[in-house]
Amino acid sequence: MTTMIKVKDLTYRYNPTDEQPALNKVSLEIEAGQWVAIIGHNGSGKSTLAKALDGLIEPEAGTIEVAGLKLTAKTVWEVRNHIGMVFQNPDNQFVGADVEGDVAFGMENRGLARSEMVKRVKQALAAVNMTAYAKHEPVRLSGGQKQRVAIAGVLALQPDVIIFDESTSMLDPEGRQDIIDLMSKLNQEGFTIISITHDIDEASLAQRVIVLDDGQIIADQKPADLFAKGQALIELGLDVPYPEKLKHELSKLGLRVPTKYLDEEGMVAWLWQLLSQA
Repeated sequence: MTTMIKVKDLTYRYNPTDEQPALNKVSLEIEAGQWVAIIGHNGSGKSTLAKALDGLIEPEAGTIEVAGLKLTAKTVWEVRNHIGMVFQNPDNQFVGADVEGDVAFGMENRGLARSEMVKRVKQALAAVNMTAYAKHEPVRLSGGQKQRVAIAGVLALQPDVIIFDESTSMLDPEGRQDIIDLMSKLNQEGFTIISITHDIDEASLAQRVIVLDDGQIIADQKPADLFAKGQALIELGLDVPYPEKLKHELSKLGLRVPTKYLDEEGMVAWLWQLLSQA
């Protein structure tokens, strides 16, 4: 596997006088093509890390490499060629009068030829199932549709990495699931996905889940291994998947529950087995 992102001893303070850094000597590596979810309570450093990876903030110490390129003031724009960011509120990313104009905006800034932009806009809108809305005004779209357009604008720039920074948190359940399904599709197509999220169902689909607490990594595991520690995560102020909550409540009633993590399908199968033995 090829290392896409390498972070070493990253430290950042929003205010030089802050005793507690927002990021405190964070080190991690992300392989090309991985889907990594980063979770943690509010103020844990999740979004700060995302901003640092894209060069939106400058750390006081440590290094970041993206696609083998060290992030510096001189290389920041070259690094951003490899990374696309999708933010929490899609309205903050809209600048075009219509959908296709908005998707083309980033390419215009990079000076791409019009013929190339037209081709990429069509491809990007098709990838997010928004071709029929090319001439629509972004403000008239639903929340999920707006987020799809924001993702199309990122795809048109052809990055290697897409960072979703709380990108599903403002959507209704249907819109949230649409974007999560799209994340999965993009990952299957070879994109490296980093999802900064509070949504445990979203995090459970990743290959790795990194837990941040007070600016430090306290866990970096497969979802099944991490979510098996259900009560410990709750004590950290984090949510856990519903099957883990159910297991915890059943154990309080005196039932012997599986120690390994069960998704919803696995929990249903175990409950049927339990009932058949009653």
